[in-house]
Amino acid sequence: MTKRAFLAASLVAASGAVRAQTYPAKPIRLIVPLAPGATADIVARIFAEELGKSLGQTIVVDNKTGAGGTIATAEAARASADGYTVALVSQGTLVFNMGLYKTPGYDSLKDLQAVAVSGGVSNVLIVHPDNPAKTVADVLAQARAKPGELTFSSGGVGTSHHMSGVLLEMRTGVKLQHVPYRATPAGIQAVANGEVTMGLFNTPTVIGLIKGGKLKAIAVTSEKRSDLLPDVPTMIESGVKDYVVNTWMGYAVPAGTPEPVVGKLNAELNRIGQLPAVREKMLAQGIEMLPPDSPAQAQKLVRDDLTLWLPIIKASGASADQ
Repeated sequence: MTKRAFLAASLVAASGAVRAQTYPAKPIRLIVPLAPGATADIVARIFAEELGKSLGQTIVVDNKTGAGGTIATAEAARASADGYTVALVSQGTLVFNMGLYKTPGYDSLKDLQAVAVSGGVSNVLIVHPDNPAKTVADVLAQARAKPGELTFSSGGVGTSHHMSGVLLEMRTGVKLQHVPYRATPAGIQAVANGEVTMGLFNTPTVIGLIKGGKLKAIAVTSEKRSDLLPDVPTMIESGVKDYVVNTWMGYAVPAGTPEPVVGKLNAELNRIGQLPAVREKMLAQGIEMLPPDSPAQAQKLVRDDLTLWLPIIKASGASADQ
């Protein structure tokens, strides 16, 4: 490196450090891809309140709905890379949308920098209480006995429920029939009514029916057992290798945001995520907090998930453009 180049690099680093020391000097906009009252919105407001206290600035929650979250995420990607626009992101917006939309309006890795991944929601394999299956092996035996006849419901094409079923097929070699419903509640009710054989839905959305005896839980899709269903084994424990579906959510900023600013946001978001009161509020929404991570680790999660899920989405034929 020449002396001039070294000096230029030093000035850029010094400028970033100064910005981090004075950041934030004005309110921060937090873009949320769902409507007020949705789980993602509740989560965003819990974090926004605590982040505002620690940073000494107002965090303005800006709900931008539509197109599976692509409208909100694309707007965040186009914003100034100065740390004053933060997006609530998820596996859906940064990973699934890359395979479901031909032109989502952003590139998850090129246009956005993941700051932190805060929490995750596992899915749970459910069947009707009258189904004799007690284990994943039992369900797979039923599927192998009638290839392509056992049905699984979802809340729509391209949802985590749909992709969970496709992943089960790929990991075990069984053939299932996907039955998409217009919304998640209808898909869940289809299992409870016996219209379909099974489903793989977000744990918090079905836990009441499980505890009420209207659904039977077979296995959760998280890497470790869920705090919401501690007596239910994981898919891996049940013998399905490399099967993990944990629908995570976190925060991202436009690519090019100064590293010291990203680091400051990461430290605060990680700290907030470990507060007992916040963890309790999150668990009430069915979201289990994940260990603190660095921006690099968060970005790696996005990259690894894209590598895993894009071929699965392609194999499923799922498309939001249909």
